[in-house]
Amino acid sequence: MATTRTAHTEWEGDLLKGQGVITFDSSGIGEYPVSWPSRAEQANGKTSPEELIAAAHSSCFSMALSHGLAGAGTPPTRLETRADVTFQPGEGITGIHLTVRGEVPGLDAAAFASAAEDAKKNCPVSQALTGTTITLTAELA
Repeated sequence: MATTRTAHTEWEGDLLKGQGVITFDSSGIGEYPVSWPSRAEQANGKTSPEELIAAAHSSCFSMALSHGLAGAGTPPTRLETRADVTFQPGEGITGIHLTVRGEVPGLDAAAFASAAEDAKKNCPVSQALTGTTITLTAELA
């Protein structure tokens, strides 16, 4: 069954001096401020589209890797995934680097790296971001 998730942003002002609030409608988890300086300079307690992409990508990748490992008979005890999304003003998103560290009993480093590459290629967020270079570092704890 297909699902649809919804968020919305209310923005006031121009790009450089304006600001907005992102509301997570589907989950109801809250409202988060966003602005150009939080995107192109320092976060200063506000989020950015790139941070939201990083959250989506790290969680989707973790789910895909967990599923793949379990399907291969080596379910993970723990996965910690970090997504670094790089934004260059004037160019856009220039790359995403995923770093995953896993505890997977009975699996060697090469098999873990292979499973991580498969998850990177096949997670739905990675597939949605195919116009961006995505790199990966995978290691066992």
